[in-house]
Formats: sequence, structure tokens, C-alpha cells
Amino acid sequence: MIKIDGELLEFISHAAKSTHPNEFAAFLREEKGIISEIVFSPFSIFGRNSSTISHFSLPIDASIVGTVHSHPSENGLPSREDLNFFSRYGKVHIIICYPYQRKNLFFYSRKGENLEYEVV
Repeated sequence: MIKIDGELLEFISHAAKSTHPNEFAAFLREEKGIISEIVFSPFSIFGRNSSTISHFSLPIDASIVGTVHSHPSENGLPSREDLNFFSRYGKVHIIICYPYQRKNLFFYSRKGENLEYEVV
């Protein structure tokens, strides 16, 4: 089961609301078995239909375990492009969709399978 910090979920919700109607995207950092931080990549582009995050500008960091991004629609399912992206970056991927509340959070594996999570 994935463990994630409750304050981080609030931050993710706020980031999604702040960039709406554009998407936002970032990397997830895990410390001591809990996802507790997001890492924004320099040179990221947050657009209406997609976001681009540059992994080339990130430091080599074994604590990065996945990604988070928003969907400005009410659809929390990963697109084909999302699944392709998931397969390259870590084990946990979060999509938060409009209106960006906790019930609008979806956790996926790198293969797009639903993951259960616990807020700590």
C-alpha cells in the first residue's frame, strides 16, 4: 500500500487549482516509505491539454518514485500518453482531476493499474 503525507495531498490540490485550466506536473519524492514531497523540474511547461516535465534537469535521486499531474477535466483515467510516461518514471503515478479534491485523486502503477493508498 502506498503511503502519502496528508499535507502533500493538500499541496497537490492547491497546485492543480492554481494552474487550472492548465495541467501541472511534477515528480514524487518518498522518504522513509512515505511520499512526502513533490519536485518541480526546471523548464516544465504546463499546458491546457498536456504538460511537459524535463527529467534531464533533475539530479540523480533515488528517492524520486513517480509523478503527479492534473487533468483539468473530470476524467481521472490515464491517457495513452500518460501510460507511456508512467512506464518510464518510477512506480507510483498520481492523477488529480477537476475539481481537485481528495475524491478526485487516482493512484496508478507504471502499468496503469489502480493502487490503494493511505494518508498519513
